[in-house]
Amino acid sequence: MSLLVVGLSHRSAPVSVLERAALAADAQAKLLQDALAAEPADEAAVLATCNRIELYADVDKFHAGVAELSTLLAQHSGVGLEELTPYLYVHYEDRAVHHLFSVACGLDSMVVGEGQILGQIKDALARSQELHTAGRLLNDLFQQALRVGKRAHSETGIDRAGQSLVTFGLEQLAGREPVETWAKGKRALVIGAGSMSSLAAATLARAGVHEVVVANRTLDRAHRLAEILSEGGTGTIARAVPMDEVTAELTRADVAVSCTGATGLVLTADAVAAAVEDRAGVPVAVGAPRVPPTGSSSASAGYDAAPDTDEACPLGLSGDGAAVPRGVGFSVMGEDAVAGMDAATLEQHAAWVDNAPAARREDPQSEADTIAALAAAVAAGGRMPERRRAPSIVETGHVLLALLDLAMPRDIDGAAHRIDGVRLVDIESLADASADAPMADDVEKVRGLVSDEVAAFGAAQRAAHITPTVVALRTMAADVVANEIARLDGRLPGLAEKERAEITQTVRRVVDKLLHAPTVRVKQLAGEPGGAGYADALRTLFDLDPQTVAAVSRADKLNDSDSTDQNAPQNAQQTDPKRGRA
Repeated sequence: MSLLVVGLSHRSAPVSVLERAALAADAQAKLLQDALAAEPADEAAVLATCNRIELYADVDKFHAGVAELSTLLAQHSGVGLEELTPYLYVHYEDRAVHHLFSVACGLDSMVVGEGQILGQIKDALARSQELHTAGRLLNDLFQQALRVGKRAHSETGIDRAGQSLVTFGLEQLAGREPVETWAKGKRALVIGAGSMSSLAAATLARAGVHEVVVANRTLDRAHRLAEILSEGGTGTIARAVPMDEVTAELTRADVAVSCTGATGLVLTADAVAAAVEDRAGVPVAVGAPRVPPTGSSSASAGYDAAPDTDEACPLGLSGDGAAVPRGVGFSVMGEDAVAGMDAATLEQHAAWVDNAPAARREDPQSEADTIAALAAAVAAGGRMPERRRAPSIVETGHVLLALLDLAMPRDIDGAAHRIDGVRLVDIESLADASADAPMADDVEKVRGLVSDEVAAFGAAQRAAHITPTVVALRTMAADVVANEIARLDGRLPGLAEKERAEITQTVRRVVDKLLHAPTVRVKQLAGEPGGAGYADALRTLFDLDPQTVAAVSRADKLNDSDSTDQNAPQNAQQTDPKRGRA
């Protein structure tokens, strides 16, 4: 076994990088095909969710495999290899098995213990089977991962430690209220009809919302989901609308959940502001607190700078950085403007400030120094984190529109959280909130279960590795018996059939008894760490033809492939990058 996984997740990369690296369904298929065409890889599978992109492969060379898989991830994600590399992790052989089993049990999820990842692993396996990129190793690995994940949920209390991302997101929107109390009587808009959106719609219906409106690009899917919700016995009214009616429906909604496969924004900040304004009856806009005059007693309150009117600025950042503490001296919502920007872009702005005419700046060196410091922070930490204000509430005194964005890339403009009366929860804020979530005692039990299953899987794979050699040995022994019986027939042509059969059976029993103990023992030894060398010893001791062993291995792989095709999930669909992700 030479299993290798190269990937990035919410644990290794900021959301801004994961968002850019997200793979659409067709990109995942092309990645699999290119991975299989690469020299080091014999099998390949992609696990792509909202907070992870991982490429699994059976490789014959470790270093070449890491280089090739990393390059392929960069090419297909559109993020440069140099930029992507700091966020990549690599696991090999048993560590790779341990990683996938941990993922399947929900130990590596943003919300520890959630079970949706099992469906995503199943989808990843189905996709690789459909494209014929998974062979014996990856089929065994992913099927066993599914069994381990199910065992963790059935034998431990890991479910108490976690919940679905949908439930966790709704709890963040509800704040201190129970979700059922918060949701009761509300009107909900659900954008998308995939597994994550469907789960959100069903959860809201069970929580007691008055109405659920489902919008989807394929209206038939929206209608099917609405019918299921209407027949669910919750008393919730459900109906479907086309995507071009989302803006109109938003003006009636109290809560909106979005998880689509769109590559661009589904809800802009302007659309959200217009919807809230229609509900509130007063003008609202994306908030941008102004910076007070230099020397004002309010100068230390952390205000953002006034918007810059010079369109030549790469980022639209301006103002006197010295007048605002903690490096916050920028227009366009202050730090929010540079959230996710890389060091090169920030340095570009610093150069623009340095070269600006005097009439356009008061203290260019101050801002240039601030930008340079930000660039250094980005280079060290990966990105400039967005500094979010608490939701601003309009005169009505309550949130007018609650937004939950579970998409990657994001569906809802991040600037919407600065709109009066809006509360926005997205993948990034969920990641921040989940970092403080308590861990259940059952997590340790699951970790122990994973360790046991990894050891068992490794032993089984190592034992299977020696099987072709054992089969070749027994084939050689059978040939020896056949040749000796033929030789006996030549020397004793008058031998009666009964005596001939008895001699043949006796010779076969002798050979079987001589081979039984060593072949059983070598399988046991092969299952232990470092046991692969016993296959080489067996081939050397019995002078087995390497081509015969290879032929047995090829036949096994061919049989496994036929079996896999027959057992592949029926009507398996290409997984949307935003469907049911953990």
